[in-house]
Amino acid sequence: MKIKVKDSFRISPIGFIRREHGKVFLDIKDEYIAGLKEIENFSHIQVFWWFNKFDGERYRSVLLCNPPYDAPETGVFACRSPIRPNPIALTTVKILEIDLEKGLVYINNIDADSDSPIVDLKGYFPVCDRVKDYSVPKWASDWPDWYPDEGLSPED
Repeated sequence: MKIKVKDSFRISPIGFIRREHGKVFLDIKDEYIAGLKEIENFSHIQVFWWFNKFDGERYRSVLLCNPPYDAPETGVFACRSPIRPNPIALTTVKILEIDLEKGLVYINNIDADSDSPIVDLKGYFPVCDRVKDYSVPKWASDWPDWYPDEGLSPED
C-alpha cells in the first residue's frame, strides 16, 4: 500500500537570525515565544534555518557542487552547500543568554547571515545528536572532531 504524500509543503519562519551591535541572536516571533519554555536549561540548541539567499529555481536544481575546501566534486547531500533542492540549514549553537519576555536567544555565532529565517529550534541531546563510531570521506578526515567553542560564522 502506497502512502500519498503532498508534493509541496508550507514552511513559515518562527523568527529570524539577527546580528546587531556585535551580538548574534535568534529573534523569535511573538506567537512562538511560548515554545521557548525550558530552553534556558540547555547549553546548546540546534537551529534549522533557511538559506534564503539561495532560494530560487536555478539553485534548487543543482545536485553537484565543488566544495570551497579541498574535496572532489560531491553531490549536495554529501556536503553542506547552501545550494540544494530545499535550502534548509542546520547549525548547533551555544546559548549565551535568553530574554524569554522578548523572545531573544543570544548565541555564540552561527554560519548564517543576518535576517535569515529560522524554521525550527530543537534542544541539543547528546544521546540523539552525536554518534560514538562514525566515518567521513578521506577529504574530511583531518577536520576537527568537535564543534568550535566560538561557533561558526557565515565566512566559515
